[in-house]
Amino acid sequence: MEERKKNIQGHKENSIFSQETNENGTCLGASEETSNAEDPNSRAQTSKGEFSDPVYKEIALANGRVNRMHKDELRSRLAELKLDTRGVKDVLRKRLKNYYKKQKLMQVVEDGGGGDTADTYYDYICVVDFEATCEENNPPEFLHEIIEFPVVLIDTRRLEIVDTFQEYVKPLVNPQLSDFCTKLTGITQKMVDEAHAFPAVLRRVVAWLQEKELGTKYKYALLTDGSWDMSKFLNIQCRLSHIRYPQFARKWINIRKSYGNFYKVPRTQTKLSNMLENLGLQYEGRPHCGLDDSRNIARIALRMLQDGCQLRVNERMHAGLLQGVPSTAPLESAPPPQRPRSRD
Repeated sequence: MEERKKNIQGHKENSIFSQETNENGTCLGASEETSNAEDPNSRAQTSKGEFSDPVYKEIALANGRVNRMHKDELRSRLAELKLDTRGVKDVLRKRLKNYYKKQKLMQVVEDGGGGDTADTYYDYICVVDFEATCEENNPPEFLHEIIEFPVVLIDTRRLEIVDTFQEYVKPLVNPQLSDFCTKLTGITQKMVDEAHAFPAVLRRVVAWLQEKELGTKYKYALLTDGSWDMSKFLNIQCRLSHIRYPQFARKWINIRKSYGNFYKVPRTQTKLSNMLENLGLQYEGRPHCGLDDSRNIARIALRMLQDGCQLRVNERMHAGLLQGVPSTAPLESAPPPQRPRSRD
């Protein structure tokens, strides 16, 4: 989906990525940024509080030592600790820093200092990467219809992919796929002709999520590679299918934001191929197959969790518009998935 997403995103991407983010990869809204800038006392209190603690001073010293290491030194130290040695220098540095931080905080817990070092707020993360109808040079008025609905389920405690869902979807506005679309996605005319319309597929997605007891017994969040899947493709598809936008998909984790902020890399280095390469991973499967793309995005998410990243919801749809979710927003699970409702 990367080529098609790039064509339709335009200026929205720049405005989204211009928002500030915190170290956990959650998006800091413009109002929060302004508020912090105008309140120096708030920053002073923070620096005199938590970060004056001796534990955090030790972590800061360890970070300084890591910053002075060359790439070979980083790999050597990671190998001694039996940690993954793949990735570019910034990734290796972040991995080692988070190891030292986790070890120090675990020591505090064992010594009776309390606290919880594990990032286990979400029990599961659902990775979604739609494939949609497209043409080689999409005209501005072209309506993208979802033709593949994949979901890859990550267990955040076991740190592994535990299940997948995939169905093709029959497009109704432009039922004939372009040659470009078929070559790009590998989805044939026969596949979509034999598929069901979007509302029926969405009902089966909901049933699949309900079987997993997501939103009832277990906390979960959706995760996407960028903003487009939810804010563009799902939003358009729901209007075309005359159904309401699903409540469980109104908030999600944009892994590009989380990745860029966590590893401190520029926006240009947050495409799927760049993220994999920087982590020392290779793409597995067929590019632009929705399920294979979702699996590879899940592999990135798993590596980030292993490296100590706290993946948090950082975008949402509100009143039909894409918005960032501030880091101060309370943590909450996506709601229990419900069957699609008609707009009428």
